[in-house]
Amino acid sequence: MSTTADRRAPAVVDAAHRVLERPLASYQLVLGSSALLLGLGLIMVLSASSVLAFNVYGSSFAIVARQAIFAIGGVIGAIIVAQMPLTLLRRLITPFLIVSVLLIFATFVPGVGISVNGNRNWLPLFGGFQLQPSEFAKLAVVLWIADLYARRGRKLSSTRMILMPMIPVAGGVAALVVGQHDLGTALVLFAVIVGMLFVVGLPARQMGAVVAGLGVICVFFVATAPHRVARLLNFFDPMSDPDKAGYQAIHGMMGFARGGFWGVGLGGSRQKWGALPEAHTDFILAVIGEELGLIGSFVVLGLFVMLAVAGIRTATRTPDPFVRYTAAGIVIWILSQAIINIGMVLGLLPVIGIPLPLVSYGGSSLLVTVVACGILLKCATTEPGAQRALAASKERRKRKRGHRAAKGR
Repeated sequence: MSTTADRRAPAVVDAAHRVLERPLASYQLVLGSSALLLGLGLIMVLSASSVLAFNVYGSSFAIVARQAIFAIGGVIGAIIVAQMPLTLLRRLITPFLIVSVLLIFATFVPGVGISVNGNRNWLPLFGGFQLQPSEFAKLAVVLWIADLYARRGRKLSSTRMILMPMIPVAGGVAALVVGQHDLGTALVLFAVIVGMLFVVGLPARQMGAVVAGLGVICVFFVATAPHRVARLLNFFDPMSDPDKAGYQAIHGMMGFARGGFWGVGLGGSRQKWGALPEAHTDFILAVIGEELGLIGSFVVLGLFVMLAVAGIRTATRTPDPFVRYTAAGIVIWILSQAIINIGMVLGLLPVIGIPLPLVSYGGSSLLVTVVACGILLKCATTEPGAQRALAASKERRKRKRGHRAAKGR
């Protein structure tokens, strides 16, 4: 005998299917998930950084105010690229990549580049702000690969046309980032390279060779850095060195344990009072788990899944090859970075300095990721029927405003 829940399940599935079949489903999913992640991120940065900001700057809002400035800049940039013709966007890709690489080179110049936590990947800006060029390089590499593959079209049946010059260019950018000692960002670039090769259909044998080569490179750079070796060894048993190498991982897990299912309430974290290093940046998910509990952590995971579904849906439905590769590349970048960060905080991966996209504190990362979501919005408008549905929606809103204005008179 079927229960009420059994009868409701097919209805829920049918309703979800009907929603996803709408022309603007991808557009709305990207807009909703990215906006919610951005809003939640600002709230949690305020909560996680309030104690540190008060101790250092004398105001609990000092750090989140900086984050808000970059968020506003990112939203403005996202609106611009969402309205920009794709032809113009494609013309700007190569200059954008060149500028990003030149800025990375600038970080190696003595007296110009700034080292933070051993990573020489920052440039000084006005008012105490800093710029991280490698964050811009992520988007530049994704767009450059997408444009390259879109222009090659049927030539991509050749393995050589798939690999050259993508591997030397994208691999060269990743090598520069590794030279900054920023292995976390380099891992994301490696994931983008492998993901784009998979999307374009590189044969399994060559794909295996590329993955093996990147794996050897990662092992080499870990083995040649004593602090990375210590983190890797401590990953298997954080309690073996609880006061040094395992300290951050242990306190991150303590945050989740204290939060339980419902959390201790917004602002109630104990770890942010100095116990957990980088609580508002790399380990912000631990503060979310402590204050908002397992349910809050699942909300964050669900929003990233929604963003990924929207990007994959766009990539599979659009008739434009450039949009297909761009949407896939942005999803690979954001999702791989999120997976690395979440795995690190949960103790499933070694501790690597990398922010949670749209959520963690970090102006350069936030700015570039919000702009990337704006490009994903533009990509979603190329799906069949999306432009017409978007125009009709704008016209309805215009008529409603006119109707309300007429009633007001």
